[in-house]
Amino acid sequence: MHESKERAPKLVKFAIMSAGMLFIGTFQGMVQVIGPVREWLVSIGTPNTNPGHLIDPLAHVHINLIGGVVLFMIGTIYYTLPRMSGLRIYSMKLVDHSFWWISIGVLGFYSSLLFFGITEGMLMLEGKDYSHVHAYYTPVIVTFATTMTTGYGCFFANIALTILKGKKVEES
Repeated sequence: MHESKERAPKLVKFAIMSAGMLFIGTFQGMVQVIGPVREWLVSIGTPNTNPGHLIDPLAHVHINLIGGVVLFMIGTIYYTLPRMSGLRIYSMKLVDHSFWWISIGVLGFYSSLLFFGITEGMLMLEGKDYSHVHAYYTPVIVTFATTMTTGYGCFFANIALTILKGKKVEES
């Protein structure tokens, strides 16, 4: 049996998390086109300005594309690279790190965008100043963006090291 086949079950988490994030994004997409929800989003600035753009398109796009599509692609690359190249993935620890850093980053980024969009939107519609809430936006978003970036760094380093170190997959 290929060593890479023994490692394949460890990659299932990429497909499961991807499917979960696509579900969340699809559900949000469905909810945000319902009449009253759509009107509320438009009233707070979707898709271009003010708090509305944090919800639609930013949160919606990130959970679907980064969480759903990109995470699946990363798992697929980890799965197919050894089969196409005959090279063993350099580090399964880096596989796990890339998965968790990206997943936590995406979910935190998404949740933060929704939180700030909804909170600021409600304050805006009440005619209240929401700049005090927005003051927290940058550090929170930067934290989760950095978390995602750490995961991408683990992924890119792992792929580069896999190619550069070039250890062949051994057959049993």
